[in-house]
Amino acid sequence: RAQNILCTLRICTEQVKQVEEYMAYRKLPREMRQRITEYFEHRYQGKFFDEECILGELSEKLREDVINYNCRSLVASVPFFANADSNFVSDVVTKLKYEVFQPGDIIIKEGTIGSKMYFIQEGIVDIVMANGEVATSLSDGSYFGEICLLTNARRVASVRAETYCNLFSLSVDHFNAVLDQYPLMRRTMESVAAERLNKIGKNPNLLAHREEDLGSESKTINAVVNALAAEADHVNMSDESVARLHASDRSLQELGRTLQKLTLPRPKSENNFASQDMPLTRGSEHNGRPSFHKSDTFHKESAFQ
Repeated sequence: RAQNILCTLRICTEQVKQVEEYMAYRKLPREMRQRITEYFEHRYQGKFFDEECILGELSEKLREDVINYNCRSLVASVPFFANADSNFVSDVVTKLKYEVFQPGDIIIKEGTIGSKMYFIQEGIVDIVMANGEVATSLSDGSYFGEICLLTNARRVASVRAETYCNLFSLSVDHFNAVLDQYPLMRRTMESVAAERLNKIGKNPNLLAHREEDLGSESKTINAVVNALAAEADHVNMSDESVARLHASDRSLQELGRTLQKLTLPRPKSENNFASQDMPLTRGSEHNGRPSFHKSDTFHKESAFQ
């Protein structure tokens, strides 16, 4: 055990030395160096290890059990998880990323595009409006940043850390993947988001508008698809018509060749026929046999154009 402690201390010393060398190499100002030192002290509390690397070596089931155990205090402190399906809680917790913010840090900036939401394990954050006014504060067990993920809009307010904050973030991709499987939890979050929007003076109907936009987009897409399908049907019908036309042309040409072999009566007028010994002629005659003009076989095609 003593050997393990010494090994841990050596690793910690090496990590601290590495950080100090980095700050010296980059010639960071004294105030920034102090902040970095305090950050590492708060985050790791003297225990320097690569948790992601360690967890990555575990089996999927063991990794899930360890993460659930590590996040037990978070789950217990977040009312949102209290009555939720245990499978939902596990799906969320196993996708969380631990992050630490120092007092004064801007965690979320108003007007930016959101890429994650946060759960507060420990600490206090202020919701700050554009005019600098603090609309409300959140502490242990609360969550924030979900509104823009639900509405696909820009951040409606800034969030500033008032104390050291131990947070767990959930990326937008994981957020959507989990809520797609649990639509009831999505509605719960939307209900809370609407109340929060109303509290900070924003329009709570942003969520409803998002659903309308999605519905409108869906209708537009369906209309385009139907139009393309109709056009395709028209093209197919046109192709069939052309095929039938070519078949008719071939039939007329065959009829012309057949008539050339026959001796048919020539009409004197539209209603009277002459004697049968006079050959029928169309256009010029060739060797006493009727010949068809090109227009006779293609006039039908022009009627379809």
